[in-house]
Formats: sequence, structure tokens, C-alpha cells
Amino acid sequence: MTSVAQVIKSVGPKLVPFFKTLAIYFVVFIPQDQPSLLATVLKCLPIISLVVFIILHTKSTGTDPRFAKLIIAGMLFGCVGDACLIWPGYFDTGVLSFLIGHLIYIYAFGFKPLNLPVGIVCYACAIMGVLFFWPDIQDVLLVGVPVYSIVLMTMVWRVAARVQFSEDQWTWSKLWTCLGGISFAVSDFFVGMDHFRGSFEYDQLIIMTTYYGGQLGLALSVLDAKIETPVNLKSHKHQCSKSTTTDSKQTLMASSK
Repeated sequence: MTSVAQVIKSVGPKLVPFFKTLAIYFVVFIPQDQPSLLATVLKCLPIISLVVFIILHTKSTGTDPRFAKLIIAGMLFGCVGDACLIWPGYFDTGVLSFLIGHLIYIYAFGFKPLNLPVGIVCYACAIMGVLFFWPDIQDVLLVGVPVYSIVLMTMVWRVAARVQFSEDQWTWSKLWTCLGGISFAVSDFFVGMDHFRGSFEYDQLIIMTTYYGGQLGLALSVLDAKIETPVNLKSHKHQCSKSTTTDSKQTLMASSK
């Protein structure tokens, strides 16, 4: 099992741009009721930095490029959603963009292992979330919010199902990815609070902290996405043939005695 120190030493330098852009966002901290091009750029830069991290890590290690591309695509749709949520009147478009991003994440993580009990818990949370906001939901979001909630919690289910506590399958990156998915869901809950129930104290700080933590956790999933080395069929057949020939010779020698 790889230690936390080893993981940090390996990926830390590649995450420096993310933490720098994150610091800039929170230092400048343009209020969400003041939409501007600068606010859009500052909000999206940390996610772009995570995309760069994934690209650098994939090129320098044996990371599965297909998996990495899917995670990048999910993050880019999230980035578009970020930009949409800044501007009034584009909330529905932002939700749709995040929905597509989550579907890509689900496709990337797959459904093995299934871990159905975790899925049941996640869907129960989705239903409770929808019921909590239902009195305030109107128009197209009457369909959009339930659909988005199910997709979001399916993503959480798939990242949580990857966490295996047996010694041979445990990794810190899988745990961080799980926590990232949960953090993303928490962020979206507070987005719903802000949108449907009105702003609350420290709303932007809470929403963005949990959101960036969620995307960071999902980005770290590439640490476990190794390319599986295919079996060399010719070599395998040759070894089998050689083994069979040897066994035959030994049998003949034994019978001749």
C-alpha cells in the first residue's frame, strides 16, 4: 500500500498550479452577485489547472489515456457549468452542463464492483434531497432537478464503490476520489439552497470550497487508472507448446523404462 507521503511527493508538484489558482480565487473573491469576465476566468482557472495536472500525469506515468480523457471531458463540462452559474438566467444551462459531466464520470468509473448497498444509500439521499427542495422547484426544473439528483448520486455511488478496505486493494487515491464525489454532492446541495431558498451566510465560500475539493478528488482518480498489459498470445502459445512437448518426452521415457 502506497503511503500518503509517497502520493503527495509524486503528484504534489503537478498540483501547484491548482493550489495557486485556488488561492487567487479566494483572495480576490468576487461576490457571486457581481458577474464579470474576470469572475468567470478566476472561477474556471482551478479546474483548468486540474485538467493540466491530468495531462501531465498521464504523459509521465502509465495512466490509461482513455480513462484520463473521460475525466478531462467531465471536468471541462463542469467548467462550462461554472461559467454559466455566474451569469443570471443561465442556471438551467449550467445544470445541464454539470449533468453531462457527471454522466461522463459515471461512464469512466463503470459499474464494477457494483456494491449495491452503497447505491441504495446514495439514491435514498437523492430522493430526500429532491423532496427537500420540491416545494420551491418550478418549470423545467420539476424534471431537471430529480434527473440531475439521480445522476449526481449515481456518480457518488460509483466512486464510493471503488473503495475497497482489503489490504491488497486499498489505495489512498480511491478514498480521496470517494470523498471528492461526496464533497461534490454537498456543494450541489448548497447550490440548491442558494438558488431555491435564497442566499445564506458564507454561501459562496462553502459552495466553492466543497466544489473544488470534489473536483480535486475526482482528478486524483487517474492515479489508479493504470494500463493493463495485454497477454502476448504468441508467447503464451509457444510456452504451452513447449510445455506439452516436454511432458510428452517425459512420458515416452517413462514408458520405455
